[in-house]
Amino acid sequence: MNEQQKKQMTINLEPSSADKKSGQKKDYGVYFQTTFTQPSLKEAKRRGKEDVQVHYDFDIPEDMRGLGKGRKFLVRTYGCQMNEHDSENMAGILLDMGFEPTTQTEEADVILLNTCAIRENAENKVFGEIGHLKPLKTEKPGLIIGVCGCMSQEESVVNKILKKHQHVDLIFGTHNIHRLPFLLKDAIFNKEMVIEVWSKEGDIIENMPRARRGQLQGWVNIMYGCDKFCTYCIVPYTRGKERSRLPEDIIAEVRDLARLGYKEITLLGQNVNAYGKDFDDMNYGLGDLMDEIRKIDIPRIRFTTSHPRDFDDRLIEVLAKGGNLVEHIHLPVQSGNTEILKLMARKYTREQYIELANKIKEKIPNSTLTTDIIVGFPNETEEQFADTLSLMKEMEFDSAYTYIYSPREGTPAAGMEDNVPLEVKRDRLQRLNDVINELSALKNKQLEGKIVEVLVEGESKKNPEILSGRTRTNKMVNFAGDKSIIGEIVYVKIIEAKTWSLNGQVVENVEVKV
Repeated sequence: MNEQQKKQMTINLEPSSADKKSGQKKDYGVYFQTTFTQPSLKEAKRRGKEDVQVHYDFDIPEDMRGLGKGRKFLVRTYGCQMNEHDSENMAGILLDMGFEPTTQTEEADVILLNTCAIRENAENKVFGEIGHLKPLKTEKPGLIIGVCGCMSQEESVVNKILKKHQHVDLIFGTHNIHRLPFLLKDAIFNKEMVIEVWSKEGDIIENMPRARRGQLQGWVNIMYGCDKFCTYCIVPYTRGKERSRLPEDIIAEVRDLARLGYKEITLLGQNVNAYGKDFDDMNYGLGDLMDEIRKIDIPRIRFTTSHPRDFDDRLIEVLAKGGNLVEHIHLPVQSGNTEILKLMARKYTREQYIELANKIKEKIPNSTLTTDIIVGFPNETEEQFADTLSLMKEMEFDSAYTYIYSPREGTPAAGMEDNVPLEVKRDRLQRLNDVINELSALKNKQLEGKIVEVLVEGESKKNPEILSGRTRTNKMVNFAGDKSIIGEIVYVKIIEAKTWSLNGQVVENVEVKV
């Protein structure tokens, strides 16, 4: 990095460990500045025992509340539901600062790209968008372009932006979203590139404003981070160690959503069923939390994403109570071969996964299972891939998210030889998808003639005259109906099954549901 680049930066360091341990109320706006620092992969890998503080005093200073007057913002989200959740927080902060939302890139005065780092293709899309924004920045020098989210936590990404994309004004990470007002003020008035990426996770910040999308389905984050360290995954480094929100804060948020009329909530976490394992003063896990939340008057409660290692009997026992706890369970397996699972550091065998899945099916007879699969992991042989195909058929998954393996810099797997040729990976992905399509079509066919409960989400994307919604088991249903029932739960008789969706017709006064 040359001296000119250094002069163009304002970089804020994270609070010290001593500051974190002090327990004193902290002013997040006054941490000192230095010439240059960047996210450290080495620091991000560490899992210290520092106490995580919970802060309820988030507020936007008065001098920043009018900062957005006459300005518009656009938050573009890539990646998982957690990124969507983070974007809702960013949008809420920007609205409280006086900004107005826009969906038009050309109208925006602030554009934030909330990024995903889990796969190479996701990063390529973001860098493509950063490049596309350069001409707009030339036309509108006052435009603030920010890159945030998981990609910003990677050393290599920050270095690439500094080297090739100096029209970016602001970079911040996943641990300091609450600092957005201060960072944005610096970017607007100092006319310098502002970078603040904390390598170590921060505390839990409650009461941040949130601009939720719609009033039908809501995300509720219950924990942050992941300690599983699967060898292919960058998330433990970009999201930090596991930190659980307090049960009373989560329950209060869910009750607020119930009062606002939300019909469905999804509990979120990078490894959601590890919830509570970091509590030192109580024995309280996801099963206990869901047992309390199921008593709240919201028709549907989901959770994602779970890890087989943490799916315990208590959680299965609570889910079996039914009611507003839906029967759809997403249980990523990643591979059907035990040796590949070992290379992935998943810490379970094929047989253990099957035992868990069968236990879930036994205790929750109407449950549907979906999963994630990676093909072409280093050293995967044809025979090992065949084990994945056979597992798909044995488990009869309703659907699966499938991916070709791509190495992520900084992960243990990136140090392995990526020795499965791309054409072989693509062939395996196609064969896997053929099996999944067949299973999905078969499962959907079994619903023909049945009556299902559907939460009406809105108009079909393909035909505004048709409504669409999802069943409790997360299957998409399309049907004719009056737009007045959007946002309501109705019963629909399935008249035609397709591979990935169902067609039906609304029926009245029905109590039977699937």
